Amino acid sequence: MGGTMKIFTINPGSTSTKIALFEDETCVFSKNVSHEAEKLAEYEGISDQLPYRMETIRTLLAQAGISLEGVDAVVGRGGGLLPLEGGTYKVDEVLLDHAVRGANGVQHPAQLGPQLAHAFCSQYGGQAFVVNPPDVDELQEIARMTGIRGVDRRVHLHALNLKETAIRHAASMGRAYEECRFIVCHIGGGISVSAHKNGRMIDGYDIVGGEGPMAPTRCGSVAVSDILRYAEEHGVAETKKLCTKTGGFVSHLGISDAIELTGRAKAGDRYAGMVWDAMIYQINKCIGSMACVLGGRVDGILLGGGMVHSEDLVQKIRESCQWIAPVSAYPGEFEMEAMAAGARRVLSGAEAAKTYSGISVWGGFTYGG
Repeated sequence: MGGTMKIFTINPGSTSTKIALFEDETCVFSKNVSHEAEKLAEYEGISDQLPYRMETIRTLLAQAGISLEGVDAVVGRGGGLLPLEGGTYKVDEVLLDHAVRGANGVQHPAQLGPQLAHAFCSQYGGQAFVVNPPDVDELQEIARMTGIRGVDRRVHLHALNLKETAIRHAASMGRAYEECRFIVCHIGGGISVSAHKNGRMIDGYDIVGGEGPMAPTRCGSVAVSDILRYAEEHGVAETKKLCTKTGGFVSHLGISDAIELTGRAKAGDRYAGMVWDAMIYQINKCIGSMACVLGGRVDGILLGGGMVHSEDLVQKIRESCQWIAPVSAYPGEFEMEAMAAGARRVLSGAEAAKTYSGISVWGGFTYGG
């Protein structure tokens, strides 16, 4: 493909919408707009927000004097899909249908990404894509088995940022992602710890389901007996909220802001300091488990996400884990860049776009007698 590639990316979040326009690798415009919770509450379902989010984006583009005429691709954050391999997927009728209705049973604003990409491409042309959505599931088979027959492990991770961080770090080493073995962490509002081997994310934690370390709003792994006792006392609905909304920092101290938490700790709040250190301790344990998954042969431990801006967090992880492999910090997120990069790889012919089958990549074990 000749000429400059014009790629528009859209990342709908729980309380915000991020947009960015790229010309080749250069971001020429970006904006992050927050939405009032009361406004979003007017809509019954996630997909009902589509007209409102569309109008919000149109207003932002008009205010900036930007037209999407001639756009080559529009990439939306994916969501609502059944487990699938990593890669860049065309937004076709099947993928769009699953995003609209949330085929995986998890209602999340990321479902709006494919819908928004499709809508803008319908108006301006170009190809609509999603790149490494949260539904990416590349677990090796042995990682799927649990101690309950018929209950198999699946994962929900920050696949977009995890894979982009790994791709970038491999390039900095002069190697391809497909040649490397990494432990990659996303440490932000949610925390993902994952093992990557030869271009595949072969193990990780179901952070939506309550696995892994505690996070600002997530409880992380807790003994089943304790969860059952909590459910008996507080009800199933409240117990489910611990997985994504009311666990972690929120459960302990009623806050979700890591800066506020560490500020309290520095001011002498021992409880706040214990919560912060316990989260890091649990991250370190998860990193150690992923090292075992990779047989102790690890090319690097990579840390991304908003909390990686904390030097204290990075230093404590280095102190505990650098004996496994060098620890590299990538503060913040590459989500918009990752979406644009995925589209660029397809448009340039470096990678083939994938077609979403609408069938889970994992159909379950076939048990013997």
